[in-house]
Amino acid sequence: MKTLICRCEDVTLHELEHAMSLGHRDIESVKRYTGFGTGWCQGKWCMGLTGKLLAERGGDPGRGFTPRPPYHPAKLADLAGLDPEWGYEESD
Repeated sequence: MKTLICRCEDVTLHELEHAMSLGHRDIESVKRYTGFGTGWCQGKWCMGLTGKLLAERGGDPGRGFTPRPPYHPAKLADLAGLDPEWGYEESD
C-alpha cells in the first residue's frame, strides 16, 4: 500500500524518503526533485505534511517553497477561449 503525500502529483511517502536519502533536506529541494506541491493546490495540502516529515527526519522544513508564475504568460481571454467574433477586443 502506498501512502500519498501529494494527491495532485501522486507523490508518495516512499518517494519523499528516497529524495531525502539522496541529500534533499529542505522543502525547495524536495519539491524540485519529486514534483510535490506543483499541482492544482500549489502545496496547500502537502506542504505541511512534507515539512513535518523533514523536521522529524532532521531536515529543514523552512518556510515553504518559492511560488513560480507560469512559464509563458497568457491572457485571460486566451485561457477562457474567447474569440473576437464574440465581442472580445484585444487591447495592448
